[in-house]
Amino acid sequence: MDSMKNRRSIRKYKKRDIPSDLLDALLEESFRASTMGNMQLYSVVVTRDEKMKEKLAPAHFNQPMVTSAPVVLTFCADFNRFSLWCRQRKADPGYNNFISFLNAASDALLVTQNFCTLAEEAGLGICYLGTTIYDPENIIRILKLPELVMPVATITVGYPDECPSQPDRLPLRGIVHEETYRDYTPEMIDDIYAYKESLPENKRFVEINHTETLAQIFTDIRYKKSDNEYMSENLLKVIHEQGF
Repeated sequence: MDSMKNRRSIRKYKKRDIPSDLLDALLEESFRASTMGNMQLYSVVVTRDEKMKEKLAPAHFNQPMVTSAPVVLTFCADFNRFSLWCRQRKADPGYNNFISFLNAASDALLVTQNFCTLAEEAGLGICYLGTTIYDPENIIRILKLPELVMPVATITVGYPDECPSQPDRLPLRGIVHEETYRDYTPEMIDDIYAYKESLPENKRFVEINHTETLAQIFTDIRYKKSDNEYMSENLLKVIHEQGF
């Protein structure tokens, strides 16, 4: 419990390899995650080779941890393996549809979180890269992902070489709803986001970005509507191209 409360993303790693037996053990244990129909609709591509990391980096906006981490893991929604098994056992798979993608993506993300928790308990540091679904085409090409395999999460892993400040989180009262969803009043929103808005670093973000509020940094700079719409259209196109 304490390890989860103290966790933080690690973006700087020591130049120290992760033993294969340790990584394999962590992955194998993570595969005990809940899974749709016990089908295990996921695969993990392990990248250690420096040249392969360099190829992957542009797909992740050249974030430095992609090339500096000893290991990069790409977690994929995978209905390819299960479909092949079905055909080899005289069964006709019908998993080339969006609901099957969602089932496989859910499986893959459950495993991803399991792995992250286990890796941190083992003394490793991790960083989740949200860029995986921004540029899936290049990741698919580089990792040679076949039809019905779609990248959904990327994790950089290594021994920490930093101890950054822990990012803020919203209070429990702002997230948990008892029995039914209770929509937020303006007063509740003010209360829930008060601490985040009061932090000196966030006030500094507002100042240097010349915005009126912290929310405008998200809507106008970091996650703009035009970017979201473009990446949404591209993601749906690639999901279709991968056979879902």
